[in-house]
Amino acid sequence: MQLFHSPISPFVRKVMVVLHETDQLGDVELKSVSTTVLASDPTLIAANPLAKLPTLLRPDGPALYDSRVICRFLDDRGKGGLYPAARLWDTLTLEATGDAIMEAGLAIVYEKRLRPAEIQFQPLMDAHWGKADRAIEVLNARWMSHLHGPLDCGQIAVACALGYLDFRMPERDWRTGRDALAAWYSEFCKRPAMQATAPVG
Repeated sequence: MQLFHSPISPFVRKVMVVLHETDQLGDVELKSVSTTVLASDPTLIAANPLAKLPTLLRPDGPALYDSRVICRFLDDRGKGGLYPAARLWDTLTLEATGDAIMEAGLAIVYEKRLRPAEIQFQPLMDAHWGKADRAIEVLNARWMSHLHGPLDCGQIAVACALGYLDFRMPERDWRTGRDALAAWYSEFCKRPAMQATAPVG
């Protein structure tokens, strides 16, 4: 299999953590690409009409895309148990929450990087941050029991989302007033899979 990959994408990181946690890293060749919504990589477009990362090429079927689809596929393939039947809907909801935080963070980054400073729209960036901030508050208030439970893909998504905020916008300081979530995240980041996939640059 081949994975279209960028080491700073939080969605790619989520897939990479799943590969580590399910011991499938050796089954996947990483195809590094540099792509944005304004300049999509041609080889990525050929595999995925949406030209989004991550995209997984399989030898026996069409390409898979959207990190949730890829993670679910890899977990099933590797028998990882990261989508446990007993708490499947909670896990999927938590994963969607983590992904939404990533999406909000990426939207802010794109606004700053792809628009000239004179036409950047601060109210839109504030609205995106508001969405992420509300989600983080709910994680801290309502989801700590699940986060402290057995490993699942919801936890992985949340950790990758928080890591992306640290990487791209540390000035936002999501930890203030969220001591429980901050402590959980600090401990979760000690996992070898998280350390091996930490973004750099």
